[in-house]
Amino acid sequence: MSSWLGGIGSGLGQSLGQVGGSLSSFTGQISNFTKDMLLEGVEEVGDAATELHVSNTKLADIEAAFTSQKSEYDRLRKLHAELEEKLEASEIQIKGQSAEYRTLLQQKDVEISHLKARQSGLQEEVQNLHHSAQSASVGPAMLPVTTSSSTTTSSSVSSYMSRPSGSHQGFHGDEMDLSDVIWSQQEINRLSTEVVRLEAEVAHWRRMSQASTAAATGNGDQGEVLKLQRTIKDLREEMGREVDEHQHELAALQDAQRQKMADITRRHREDLAEYEERIEELEEHIHSGGGPAASQSDASKLPELQKAISFLQEAADQREEQLAQLSANLEEAQTKQASLQLEKDEVQEENTGLLENYTRLQASVTELQTRVQEQEGKSLQKAQLDHEIQVLRKNLAAAEKEIEGLKSMAGTEPKEEVEHADILELNTIIGTLRQEKEVLEQEKLSLQERLDMSEEQIVSNNEAESGDTESLEDLKAALERREKALRNTEEERDTLMSELEELDRQNQEATQHMISVKEQLSGQLREAEAELTGLTAELNTTKDQKRALEQELETQKEKVSQSAFTLNDLHMGKQELERTVKELKDKLGHAQEQSREARGQITELKKTFQEQEEQLSVAKAELDQAGDRGTEAQGTEEKLAGKERELSELRRELDEMRSSRDKALSEDYELKMENRRLKGESEQAEELTKRMDRTVREKDTRVEALKLEKSQLEGELEQAERTLTEQGKQFQQTIEELTRARSMDASALQMEHERAIKLNQEKDMEIAQLKRDVEQLASDHRDTNEMLSITVAGQKQLTDLLQEKDVFMDTLKQNALDLQKEMENSILVVTKEADALKHVLEEKDKQLGGMKEKNSHLKEEIDRLRDQTSRPQPLSEPRTLDIITELETEITQLKSSRNGLEEEVQSLRRTMEELQASLLLSQQSVQAQQTELEQAHARLQQTTLNYDRLIHARDEEISGLQQAVDQLSGSRVRDSPPVQGEVILQEEKTQTLNQENGNEKHDLSKVEIDRLVRGIKEKETEISLLNEKNLSLTRQLDQLVVSRDEVGKLSQMILQKDLEIQALHARMSMVGGGGHSQDVMFLQQQLQAYAVEREQVLAVLNEKTRENSQLRSDYHRLMDIMAGKEGALLKLQQENQRLSNMSDPSGSQEMFKETIQNLSRIIREKDIEIDALTQKCQTLVTVLQSSGGESGSGSGGVSSNQFEELLQERDTLKQQVKKMEEWKQQVITTVKNMQHESAQLQEELIKLQGQVSADSDCSSKLSVDYAGLIHSYEQKERRLGSLSQELAQVQQTITQLSTTKDVLLGKLDSVAQTPEVVAAQASGASLTADAPSHQTSPTANYEKLQEEIVQLRIQLAEKENTIKTLQENNHRLSNSASATESEQRSQADEVRLVRERLEALQRSVREKDLLIKTKGDQLSHVSESLRNRENDNEVLKQAVTNLKERALILEMDGRTLKEENELVASRSREKESEFRALQETNMQVSLLLREKEFELSAVSEKSATVERMLKDKEQGKSGELNQLLNELKSMQEKAFAFQQERDQVMMALKQKQMATTAVQTELQHMKDKEQRLNLELERLRNHLLEIEDSYTREALAAEDRETELRRRVALLDDKLATSSSAVENASQQASMQVESLQEQLTGVVKQRDEALIRLRTSQEQVNQYAVSLSNLQMVLEQFQQEEKAMYSSELDRHKKEKDEWKRKAVRLEDQASSLQINLDEANAALESASRLTDQLDLKEEQLDELKKQVEIRQEMLEEAQKKLMNLLNSTEGKIDKVLMRNLFVGYFHTPKTKRADVLRLMGSVLGLSREDVDKMLGEDGRHGVTGWMSTWLGGKGAQSVPNTPPRPTSGQGLNSSFSEMFVKFLEIESTPSLPAAKLPAHDIKALGAPPPRRINSAASSGAAGAAALGKRLGDSNPFLAARSAAVPLLAGSSSGSSGGHLLMKPISDALPTFTPVPVSAEASAGAVLKDLLKQ
Repeated sequence: MSSWLGGIGSGLGQSLGQVGGSLSSFTGQISNFTKDMLLEGVEEVGDAATELHVSNTKLADIEAAFTSQKSEYDRLRKLHAELEEKLEASEIQIKGQSAEYRTLLQQKDVEISHLKARQSGLQEEVQNLHHSAQSASVGPAMLPVTTSSSTTTSSSVSSYMSRPSGSHQGFHGDEMDLSDVIWSQQEINRLSTEVVRLEAEVAHWRRMSQASTAAATGNGDQGEVLKLQRTIKDLREEMGREVDEHQHELAALQDAQRQKMADITRRHREDLAEYEERIEELEEHIHSGGGPAASQSDASKLPELQKAISFLQEAADQREEQLAQLSANLEEAQTKQASLQLEKDEVQEENTGLLENYTRLQASVTELQTRVQEQEGKSLQKAQLDHEIQVLRKNLAAAEKEIEGLKSMAGTEPKEEVEHADILELNTIIGTLRQEKEVLEQEKLSLQERLDMSEEQIVSNNEAESGDTESLEDLKAALERREKALRNTEEERDTLMSELEELDRQNQEATQHMISVKEQLSGQLREAEAELTGLTAELNTTKDQKRALEQELETQKEKVSQSAFTLNDLHMGKQELERTVKELKDKLGHAQEQSREARGQITELKKTFQEQEEQLSVAKAELDQAGDRGTEAQGTEEKLAGKERELSELRRELDEMRSSRDKALSEDYELKMENRRLKGESEQAEELTKRMDRTVREKDTRVEALKLEKSQLEGELEQAERTLTEQGKQFQQTIEELTRARSMDASALQMEHERAIKLNQEKDMEIAQLKRDVEQLASDHRDTNEMLSITVAGQKQLTDLLQEKDVFMDTLKQNALDLQKEMENSILVVTKEADALKHVLEEKDKQLGGMKEKNSHLKEEIDRLRDQTSRPQPLSEPRTLDIITELETEITQLKSSRNGLEEEVQSLRRTMEELQASLLLSQQSVQAQQTELEQAHARLQQTTLNYDRLIHARDEEISGLQQAVDQLSGSRVRDSPPVQGEVILQEEKTQTLNQENGNEKHDLSKVEIDRLVRGIKEKETEISLLNEKNLSLTRQLDQLVVSRDEVGKLSQMILQKDLEIQALHARMSMVGGGGHSQDVMFLQQQLQAYAVEREQVLAVLNEKTRENSQLRSDYHRLMDIMAGKEGALLKLQQENQRLSNMSDPSGSQEMFKETIQNLSRIIREKDIEIDALTQKCQTLVTVLQSSGGESGSGSGGVSSNQFEELLQERDTLKQQVKKMEEWKQQVITTVKNMQHESAQLQEELIKLQGQVSADSDCSSKLSVDYAGLIHSYEQKERRLGSLSQELAQVQQTITQLSTTKDVLLGKLDSVAQTPEVVAAQASGASLTADAPSHQTSPTANYEKLQEEIVQLRIQLAEKENTIKTLQENNHRLSNSASATESEQRSQADEVRLVRERLEALQRSVREKDLLIKTKGDQLSHVSESLRNRENDNEVLKQAVTNLKERALILEMDGRTLKEENELVASRSREKESEFRALQETNMQVSLLLREKEFELSAVSEKSATVERMLKDKEQGKSGELNQLLNELKSMQEKAFAFQQERDQVMMALKQKQMATTAVQTELQHMKDKEQRLNLELERLRNHLLEIEDSYTREALAAEDRETELRRRVALLDDKLATSSSAVENASQQASMQVESLQEQLTGVVKQRDEALIRLRTSQEQVNQYAVSLSNLQMVLEQFQQEEKAMYSSELDRHKKEKDEWKRKAVRLEDQASSLQINLDEANAALESASRLTDQLDLKEEQLDELKKQVEIRQEMLEEAQKKLMNLLNSTEGKIDKVLMRNLFVGYFHTPKTKRADVLRLMGSVLGLSREDVDKMLGEDGRHGVTGWMSTWLGGKGAQSVPNTPPRPTSGQGLNSSFSEMFVKFLEIESTPSLPAAKLPAHDIKALGAPPPRRINSAASSGAAGAAALGKRLGDSNPFLAARSAAVPLLAGSSSGSSGGHLLMKPISDALPTFTPVPVSAEASAGAVLKDLLKQ
């Protein structure tokens, strides 16, 4: 679990990391985009072409960024979908895993308990075995026979004694096989030993008997007697032991049986509890699923559970049979034990006889032999018993195995799941079942029609045979049973259907999840395999490297050994060198001593080196001196050459040694690393590693020392080594060679040393790198192992799941087959029942024919009787009694037959009504639930579609209007389009909101509750939509804030740039013209770049502000739309409420109450289920804790910890799910924003394209117009030139014709002006014509746009008008519907059903159309996206070409820059040459000046000498002067020559200096130039490299995009193919569904027609019932009349028997007269009843109630008969107190004029004669009635009593005539009543015969009734109070109704009532009858 959850967590983490990475890359792209936008202006732009190129590249970059964002958005959407799938899959997996873990926990607990029980049982058995072994070993040793027997018996006893406890312990668990086997083996061993013992005893007794027979002649010995006595004792003990053993065995078997029974019952209860829990869980699943889908989903598991329960019941029955067999076996064993007890008693008696009769020893021996034989038989019986016990145990073990198998089956049942193919098979089975159900329903309908027909025939019939009633009742019971079975099968089918649908859905989800998981796992496997292959390749490479390194090591070692051998061969005499070489071979062990020795040697070598230098100097001198020794020198040279060769070889070997040493050092380092890893090598390897470390350290120190001591010390070392190797003779030659080689080798050695150090470092680096690679490989290997283990675990789980599903599939197949068989059986049974019912119906038809004939005969007899009664009969005719008796017998027969028939009819009717009601209820509930679901789905889909359509339409309108507004000029005022009325939305929203507002009026209605729920859900959806929109708007506002921040940053950057520009300006002003031209150019370029950047930043700012304003306007527009939608919602709510109030029928309140009760019941069940679940959770926790405590701290701790970990994991998963949902919402919002932005960008691109096309069209038009204008202008100019020529000619003619000037001038003026005017007019007209044509081009677009806007407005108005008309039509339709509702209420249910089915069909058709449309839209979207991708590819290609052109342009720029640089350099060179020429001229001038000065000085000297010469001449020394002059001249010439030479030298020097300076300056200039050019070159190279990198990146990205786009195109093609196939499949399915729905429609139409036919037949039945009821009423009244006459005749007969026989004739005459009077009254009453039939015709609606009233009246008649008999027996000669009270009270209620009649009546009741009463009234006339009444009342005055008529319910005594009673009855019946409510069955039961207490206590209750009447007179007026108060139904509810005649008792509400006939108490019966006859 933890690994699986870890895998899920890692997958979620990876997916979240991917999402985070994608988001971070997305944000990085956005930031890079903004940076590029800001820094694009920094690029160096030369001219306009390059600027255009830069803008194009920017556009391409923007498009590339847009495409990348698009791709990123698509990737994010895919990621989101994948994450959602993963979440659902993880939830499903978590559910499955949690269920599996729960079941596993339960199984583990059960297994732990079983193992504990088994362990305890085994331990006890082991202890018992030990005890038995000990007891067997410690048996007493008396006699050989007895010891064996005692040991065996004790062992058997101990085994028997130890067995029950063990078995008892063992029966706690189910696994008793091992212990049973052990015990049975022990039993077998024991029994075998007993058999051996008994055989030995038998042989012994045989020998004894033979010996006794042989010795019978003698007297017998004493020893034999003693032996016999001992044997008798032993036998008695053995018998006792055996009896005890048998008792123990029986007790143990009984205990085991009881334990087994308890275990079996406990297990049975546990199984039942488990199945009940399973059923509860399924019910919970049903309730949680909600609606019919949920009820259907979980119901299919019920038949499986029922099967399992039936299977378990069968198994339980089998076990009970087995238990019965076992109990029978036990009883047999008990009987055998009793027989053994009897035998034991007999043996004891025989033993006593043996002791007493010692003399009859032989006889006793023979008896003992017989007893031995009996014991052998007993042992055989015992063996048989043991065998039977073993058989019973085997049976028990088999039963336990069966129980375990059942348990495993029960355990595997909930785990099993379904696969798709089986579900399809089950669906086909269900389809067949549906067809069968339809056939059955049709048969049922036909049977119902036949039943109705039979009921009509039965109603018209009145006679039936009593024998048929019993068979009818049996048939009814069978019918009810069959109907129940049918209902059960229907329910099972519904539950199966629902469960199958649920399983299908679960299977689809599971298959989808499996596919996704398989795909994920396959991807992971591929990745893991790729990683594995990579890792294996890396491992192989590393192994190869390792092998190569090892080979190198071996080669190096071989080389080292070879070099060592060569060194040994070369340097055998050189001990010091050999020591050093050996030390190097031994891994430089003594390096410190070597360094010290080397230092000492270095000092010595220094000394020797000095000495050798001295010797060298000496040798050089000798060599210089010894020129003669040429031959010796040649020899020495040859030797030197040989020595040089040897030196070179030695050097080479030394180099090899050094390299080998370095390699050895690196190898040692690697060995050290390997030794560290291995750690298992010996101490020598550790010492070697330590030495190597030391050598490495010494090497480092030595390297530093060698660096310090430089190349001289190395040379000295080499010299010292060479001096040691060479002999003393060749010292001088070696010294010379060393001195020559010293200067050469120093640098080379240093280089070699440094190279060795570098090699060492590189080796170290490589070793470290290899170490890191190995560690990384190890970590990668571990990761791959973990990944593989995780994937293997996931695959195992998947395989387990698949296996479970296969198992569940098989079980489902079996269940389906069983169900099919059951359905076929039930169909056969139903067909048989239908045949039986047909037969019964045919018999009933026959009976009906007979009944009709009998009924016609009866009617004829009744008419005849009426005729007879209408005739006047003689007074003393004895025929009347015979007629009465005959009539009585016929009445009783008819009553009995009628009662039986009515009961049959009512029971059949009830069953039919119940069946119809149940069917209708089930169908209505199913259809209502289906229609509710479909309506909800359709509403949701319609609302979402309407929302989408409206939003799409709004977006299109907005985009179109925005395009129109953008195309209009900026100066135009924005015309916002008129907001369209959202009519479709309004209608739906009014419906929904009216549903919500309508809840306040009807609290107790399911419809209103459903509406509330729907309204709340829709509100919640709308609120969530509004919240999402608000969130998106807030996010847009946040983005605006971010853009504002970016604007602020950009403004700050602009300020910084401005400051930098100002500083540069200041620097420029400071520098002035002193700076170079290059700096000026550079600064100008920077200024231009900054200006361009500033312009770009300002453009970005403007764009941001424009976007901000656009977003604000969009936000305000959305808010306005929301407000409008809310207003429309409110309107729709009000309208919907009104419609709901109109459409709500009044009679649905009861249904509403029932639905609310059902809801409350469901809520209570949910609460109960929640409580049960909490209890289950608590018990689970306690079980976990207890199991942890029992099984030790370890296991319990583990289970509880696992449970806590699971809970924690569940919490963490919940948190992760919440985070994922939050993140999902964020991603959705970002995706929406991206969609909006992409739509805006697309719209802007479309706008730009449209503007460009419009501009191009305008420019083309303008160019055409311009060309035309130019052409016309040139023509006009030509015409003007011609006109000017003509004018000149005219002027010449004017000058010539001056004579005729006046006349001709006017003519010429007119002639000249007309062409001018015409030309001017023509030119003006042409100009004006051209001008408007030029103007129309821009205005035409605007006019077109205006026309389009006007057309759009007109279309909007038309649509609004159509919507208004539709609304009006809807209102009219709703009004008409409300008007026609009252007429169509009778057929409303059928029409509703048909409409709902039609609506469902239309909805399904609409859904299919919508699916097809959505698929088409998706196809169009895919094609559009493909086109967009192609456009993007083209754009990318253009961008690549643009980039190539840009690179070419940049190369051209570089070339031009190089040429400019060369030009500048040539100019500078020319200037420098001019400068040098000027300097040379300057030097020449200065030299000329110096020469002139020298000449001046010479001339001055000459003048001086001339003066001296003159003086000398004067002195007279001329010869000397001449000499002196000659000398002077020669000296001057020399001086001049010297001076010239000096000047020339100076000139040459100065020229040299000038040349050197010029060369230096040129050098410096060239160096600077080179530096600049190098810098420029590097910059250009970097620039080119960057450009090439960017181009390569973009090209690679373009290629990646191309590949990705191709892949997507392929995917989209596949998806297109799949979607097209899916669309075709969906269309086929839709067509199939449409056909099936059409078939259903035809079926529904047929059902409707059948229902109409039924309605007509039922109406006919109702009419027939009305006619028959009127007839029945007439007959009933006649029956009542005749019954009353019969009662009176019976009374007279009784009086005749008591009185004397003489007064019989007189009494008979009186009876005849009274009968004549009764007949007259009855005729009058019948006439009045014929009048009342008119009122009955008005009350046809109360026919059903009247049927029930007929039954009630019949019961009341029976009660009246019984009570009349009782009253006649009881009230003979008594005066009723109630009657007297009523008379007494009636006296005060009657008016004063009529009170005498009341008093006369009271007197007649009291038996006073008429004369006495008249006398008393005459006397009372004087006093006044109030006097005696006041004396009666205790002397009080008369009290005023309200003038209310007396209650008609109180009878006026039994002595009053029957006509008076009948009149009273008619009064009661004619009181008006409300239409009676239908009484349920339990109310009808209450109207049965009253309890005997009521009959017996009639007299006693009379007084109480009188008191109550006295109290209640004021408020119980029948004509003033309500009907319920006036005529109560039960005796206890009204006052004074318990006494009196039964007909006078109050009548229930259910009985029919007539118009009231108010009769006063004094009015006699005759007067009342006269009034009735007058009416």
